[in-house]
Formats: sequence, C-alpha cells, structure tokens
Amino acid sequence: MIRAAALALTGVLVAAPALAEPVAYEFDKSHANLVFSYDHLGYSTTDGRFGEWTGELVIDQETPENSSITMTVEIDSMDTFWAERDKHLKSADFFDVDTHPRATFVTTDVEKTGETTLSVTGDLTIKGVTKPATFEVTVNALGEHPMAKKQAIGFDATTVVKRSDYGMDMFVPYVGDEVTISFSAEALQAQ
Repeated sequence: MIRAAALALTGVLVAAPALAEPVAYEFDKSHANLVFSYDHLGYSTTDGRFGEWTGELVIDQETPENSSITMTVEIDSMDTFWAERDKHLKSADFFDVDTHPRATFVTTDVEKTGETTLSVTGDLTIKGVTKPATFEVTVNALGEHPMAKKQAIGFDATTVVKRSDYGMDMFVPYVGDEVTISFSAEALQAQ
C-alpha cells in the first residue's frame, strides 16, 4: 500500500509541472479589434482602428506572471473613417509610415490584480521611440470554446499613452495628447 501511494504521489509530482506549463494561443482575427481614440478640440472623440497586426500570446494559468504577449502592428492599415485624415496621420507629421511602418508591444511584466484582471506592462515602440505602457486587462472568459471545442480566452485590454512621447505633438493641446488604445480579442489554444 505504501508503494502504491508513493507511485501515485510520484505520478502527481511528475504531472504537476505539465499543468503549469505556459500555453501558446492563436488569435481569432475575426473576433479581435485593435482601436484607438482621442479628443478633437473638446468637441468630439475621433476613433480609428488598425486592420493588420500579428500577435503571439502565451498564457500560464497557474502562474500568470509567466504569461506574455507580443504584437506587431502595420501602421499603414490605420483607418479613421476619413481618407484625408488617414493620409495626414500616416505622414511625417505623425506616424511617418514610410520610415516607421510598424509599431510593436513586447511584454516586460504581468501582474494579477484581481480574480479576472491583470496589469500587463511592456515596451511600446511607435515611430522608433520605445516607452513603457501598461494595459489593464479584463479576462472575459477562459475555458473550452463551445464551438471550437478547444481551450480559448477572451479579453479586453486598455491603456492610455501620450502621443507627444512618441514624437507626434502636432496640434497639442488642441487635439488631445492622450490616446486611448483598446484591444479586444478571442484566442484559441494553438495545436
């Protein structure tokens, strides 16, 4: 009996690390949206989105601090629903897409702040300038996807950055310096 108990305990200890392993997820881009908004002269809020981006998501459910996300955004895919504004924002006055076609975010720290909330800090690089940014994340669901029949996660993440920190200070303070970036996504466990 002692031998059986020892074998069972060994089995549990060997299996335990496998349960705590970080797991890679793939984004379902049909259910993901990367958007931004800013104040326009105090009269309205201007919204935009980025249609082309890639991301790598790794989740460690047992130790969330070991989780990470890396994003690469194609700036030329920006759409603010007004072609002339898009053209200006992509020019050297703002994003300078010809010289800096991509923005990136790379995780440096993950902190669990509540039952379903995290603070995810990372290096945000825009227009060749890298600054720390912290996304407040709410995990909406984590479990088996009812249609895909595999592990899935859904979350909303938001941060506020100052565009002037990234060399885009034209029209500040009239056009808001603070830009809200929001990322809402579903991801499925990779095969």
